[in-house]
Amino acid sequence: MTTPIKLVECPRDAWQGLPQIIPAEEKAEYHRALIAAGFRHIDAVSFVSPKYVPQMRDSERVMQLLQSDSSLTTRHSPAPSEAEGPLEIIGIVVNEMGMERALATPGVTTLGYPYSISAHFRQANARMTRAESRALVERLRTATKAANRQLVVYISMAFGNNYGEPWGPELIEDTLIWLKDIGVRTVSLADTIGTASPELVGSVFNEVKNCVAGIELGVHLHSRPDGAVEKVLAAFEAGCRRFDSALTGLGGCPFAADELVGNIPTEIVVQTLAKKGVDTGLSPEALGPVLAMALEIRDKYAHALASPY
Repeated sequence: MTTPIKLVECPRDAWQGLPQIIPAEEKAEYHRALIAAGFRHIDAVSFVSPKYVPQMRDSERVMQLLQSDSSLTTRHSPAPSEAEGPLEIIGIVVNEMGMERALATPGVTTLGYPYSISAHFRQANARMTRAESRALVERLRTATKAANRQLVVYISMAFGNNYGEPWGPELIEDTLIWLKDIGVRTVSLADTIGTASPELVGSVFNEVKNCVAGIELGVHLHSRPDGAVEKVLAAFEAGCRRFDSALTGLGGCPFAADELVGNIPTEIVVQTLAKKGVDTGLSPEALGPVLAMALEIRDKYAHALASPY
C-alpha cells in the first residue's frame, strides 16, 4: 500500500464524558506515552465550557505540562511511516471563546471544529444557527492561517441522524464544496451517534470523496465493539486513509444520544488494516504499554463515585 495511513488518536473524545476527573498530570503522562508509542496525530484537548464538559476544564494546564518536556518531539523514535511529519496536537473548539483560548495555548498545532449538518445537534452541541456556525468556521480559517496553525472540520451527523431531519450525501457534498471554497483542507466525516451500518459508511464515503479535489477526507466513527471491524473495512475499501480512533474504544459524544456508543478502538483499526497488508507504523509491541495505560485510566475513572449517603 503506497498511500500512507494517518491514524488520529483521540483521548480527548475518549475522556470527555467520564464521571471522574482525570488529573492534568495523568493526562499529560498519557499523551507522552502515545508519542513514545509512535502516534504523531493526537486529538488531545478541547477548549469548551467546564459547565458542560468538566473533564476538559484543565486543557491549558495539560498542554503546559506536555510542553514542559522540551525533548518530547526528539527523544522518541516513532516508526518511519509516522515520523515523516511533525507532531500534531489537536484542540477542539465550539465557539469564538474556545478559538481564542486554543490559539493562546502553546503546543496546540491544529484547531478542530465540529460542524453539524443536523440543526437539532447543532443547537444541542453549540447553540448556533447554520449561518452562525458557518461564520465561525470562516473566522477559524482566517485566524488559524494567520497564526500558522492548521484547521480540521468534522462534519457531524454525516451518516444520518435520529431526529427525523432531512439527510443525504448531497448535504455532505454541499458542505465539502463550501469548505473547499473557504480554504479548509482537512475534513473528517463523523458518525456521531454510531448507528451507521458498514454499508452506509462505505457508500457515503464513496459518493462524496471525489466531489472536491485537494481535501484530505477522513472518518471519525463511533461503534459498538462487534461492528467496528466491518466499519473500518468499509471506509478503507471506499478509499479512506485517515481514521480517528481511541484505544479501548472508550468515548463518544455526550450530546448526541442518551446512551453513548464508543469510538472505534485503535487496536482494532491497527489489526484490521494489518490483515489488509497495511503498515500503520504502530506495532503490537509499541501499543502494549499505552494500551495498558488506557485500560488503567478506564478502570480508574469511568465509574461514578458511590454516594457517601
